[in-house]
Amino acid sequence: MTPQDAPKPALLSRITVNQWVAAVLVVLAVVFIAQNRSRVDINFLLVTVRSPMWLILLIMFLVGALAGLLIKRRSRR
Repeated sequence: MTPQDAPKPALLSRITVNQWVAAVLVVLAVVFIAQNRSRVDINFLLVTVRSPMWLILLIMFLVGALAGLLIKRRSRR
């Protein structure tokens, strides 16, 4: 039997642990978004923004991640 004739592993056995974790996180994110669709008012300085809660939290997460990257990059120098 040559390597080409060997049976291919099942799809589920080819998925890595990282891919499983990513899939679970995506499902959790979708559930979170579905449960937090209500609009909220955000007051920042003199501006008031009305937006879904999940969008505000996503923006704040991205701002925090960017700040973390900038601090990490600065501390390497």
